[in-house]
Amino acid sequence: MSSIHSPKNSSNIWPELAELQSWRHDFHRHPETAFKEHRTSARVAELLSSWGLEVHTGLAGTGVVAVLQGALGEGPSIGLRADMDALHVHELNQCEHASQHQGRMHACGHDGHTSMLLGAAKVLAAQPDFAGTVNFIFQPAEENEGGAREMIAEGLFERFPMQAVYSMHNWPGLPVGTAAVHSTAVMAAFDIFDLTLTGKGCHAAMPHLGKDALLAACQLVSQLPALIAREQEVHKPAVLSVTSFNAGDTYNVMPEVIKLRGTVRCFDMAQRARIEQRFRDAIAATCALHGLQADLDYRVSYPATINNPIHAEICAEVLTEVLGQGHVRRDMQPSMASEDFAFMAQACPGVYIWMGNGENSASLHNPHYDFNDAVLPLGARYWVELVSALLREGKLPKA
Repeated sequence: MSSIHSPKNSSNIWPELAELQSWRHDFHRHPETAFKEHRTSARVAELLSSWGLEVHTGLAGTGVVAVLQGALGEGPSIGLRADMDALHVHELNQCEHASQHQGRMHACGHDGHTSMLLGAAKVLAAQPDFAGTVNFIFQPAEENEGGAREMIAEGLFERFPMQAVYSMHNWPGLPVGTAAVHSTAVMAAFDIFDLTLTGKGCHAAMPHLGKDALLAACQLVSQLPALIAREQEVHKPAVLSVTSFNAGDTYNVMPEVIKLRGTVRCFDMAQRARIEQRFRDAIAATCALHGLQADLDYRVSYPATINNPIHAEICAEVLTEVLGQGHVRRDMQPSMASEDFAFMAQACPGVYIWMGNGENSASLHNPHYDFNDAVLPLGARYWVELVSALLREGKLPKA
């Protein structure tokens, strides 16, 4: 595939695949992590300005919003969002466009997301045959740091009012040319915790002289899965995972302090509160049994990403036009991974779709992952056709 072609647009305004690749490979070579996307942000703003869009920078530090008014007059306003940040992962790929920054890489495909939205912006700027406004949102700090939340706190929806907002993410395991649209829940809520258990250290040969925080921590970690498996409704998925366990540094000393950290994920917010409370109960009971002190820092991070079902139907219709009948999955289970687009979808009707990255793609956040360039024209065309459906054909649902 050498270029994108749309049956509704015969003029030579579509970027060649090589151009989309050049943007994507440049971003991939120069990955920048949360709130440090200075080079990426500057390049995005430069390209958008060169196409004549009204460009706003500095929202949440490195965020960029470009505004395009349709040539057919006034109408509704929508947002299209892409994330820009990379991860603290050391890339193991040997490709020509591999990361040039040790310990950082685009291991989640945000380089591709940014490039697809740029491609759509270029096409729409050249042929704005719609009524209304498109806000192209290039967001920093999706990975753990809540860049969407920060953009909203700094006035995203006040400065750029919109009736709906849309986003997409590449999805390894799903074939290229295939997409998935969920009617409601698509990504889980995400909480994190740091737990410090303090006992009384002693010689390993005389454990009776201490208070064994290590034993207590092991018991707690082994018991925590029961909070999900035996206390939560089986049709409401949830995950509680301890992901870090730090204790001791020699052979003959029982450590006094144990540090655990991990994550809790689910979709139902009442369930989320119950899990947190039972987690606290389990910690208190374990500490009481072993005579320990506990310091728990439990942080509610991202809400669940819930699609608006009416808007999801429209996105599925557009994707069917772009990809063909039978290439849009409506039956995939939501993911227990999380996404801070959830904050935007809470603020106004939103839809978050998955675009297949290939059945043989490495998983997200894997050091061998790479965004599949064959997806670039498909994603760009989806954005353009979605704008056409919503703002030219009048399919945007009334508030």
